[in-house]
Amino acid sequence: MSNRARNVLAVLLTILMALVAFGAGYLANEVLGQRASAAALSEAQLGIFFEAWDRIEESFIGELPSQQARAYGAVRGSIEVLNDPYTVFVEPAARDVERALLRGNTGGIGVTLVRNEAGDIVLSPIAGNPAEAAGILEGDRLLAVDGTPVTGEMTVQEAAELIRGEAGTEVTVTVVHPGQTDSVEIVVERTITILLPSVEYRLLAEEPTIGYIRLERFTGESAGEVESALEALKAQGATGLILDLRQNSGGLLDAAVDVSDHFLDGGPVLYQISREQREEVFESSNGTLADGLPLVVLVDGTTASSAEIVAGALQDRGRATLIGERTFGKGSVQLVYDLSDGSSVHVTSARWLTPDRHQIDQQGIEPDIVAAFSEEAHVEGRDTVLERAIAFLDQ
Repeated sequence: MSNRARNVLAVLLTILMALVAFGAGYLANEVLGQRASAAALSEAQLGIFFEAWDRIEESFIGELPSQQARAYGAVRGSIEVLNDPYTVFVEPAARDVERALLRGNTGGIGVTLVRNEAGDIVLSPIAGNPAEAAGILEGDRLLAVDGTPVTGEMTVQEAAELIRGEAGTEVTVTVVHPGQTDSVEIVVERTITILLPSVEYRLLAEEPTIGYIRLERFTGESAGEVESALEALKAQGATGLILDLRQNSGGLLDAAVDVSDHFLDGGPVLYQISREQREEVFESSNGTLADGLPLVVLVDGTTASSAEIVAGALQDRGRATLIGERTFGKGSVQLVYDLSDGSSVHVTSARWLTPDRHQIDQQGIEPDIVAAFSEEAHVEGRDTVLERAIAFLDQ
């Protein structure tokens, strides 16, 4: 490695290390000290880095990465030492995508995409959204987006990216309706606001005294949707409840607290522990909408984040019995710091504890009754975990 290249890389590493230290939450008056420390580190400790790259440059058979790529790799590697999967370094291109989503100028048409057994990508419009209004039907086979063919080699994600775009613009999707052979072109205007109901509910056909509520994600509307579901199920005569949080990856913290509030009568929902053990408690209000009805919560390995907050609160407070599998274990808060070159560092700044002060993060929540999903039963149209919950409530 040339001296010039080495000097440039050392400067890049020094700047990035200083920025990461700043992003991790150090006070402003400590930044200069951190930068001096990072500079000292680059001189005293990074010698082995350059020594290793000298040997790599001499012998490596493949194409060597740029100096910037090496600097980014060094930052990513140093962050990995923290052993926290949610403290991460994000390069500029990926961060640009995040910023666009956060600005709210990226829109969709309100449709889900899946690949069927024949290998085709098929569409399913979400009720009340532009795709449905424009005439896209359940099971439409997607052939092209704005004239770009959707091939068998294209992933579902790649097809979805073709449909996404700036809100207010139009996209033309070419589809074949179920049972038809001729294709049609449908023009749909993208929108920011996609209506995604987070709750479905019903009285169970196999046990009509049990009300079933499935909560798919935690949005700003979830608490109101759960409230409506509870009121409807009680009016229909439900004497027991099942809250299904399986495959729920979380969402808004406030929504988790508000949903828990429907089942709890005062007291803590969670504790949030931040740097230097500062503690914040989130509590439920007095009174409960569920009126003490027996409650089972279904969980699995994909139940995460805000969903784990609800499951942990209802379990610790003795309000519900958890049935299923250990949850995912995502119970932390990340702050995002933008760095000078357009990259960013996401830093875990707080962790959540259940009312009994069990840590959720990287541990998950163990159900009271372990019941595993059965693929064989699923093929037969049965849900073994739900069956176990019904049997428990019928005791």
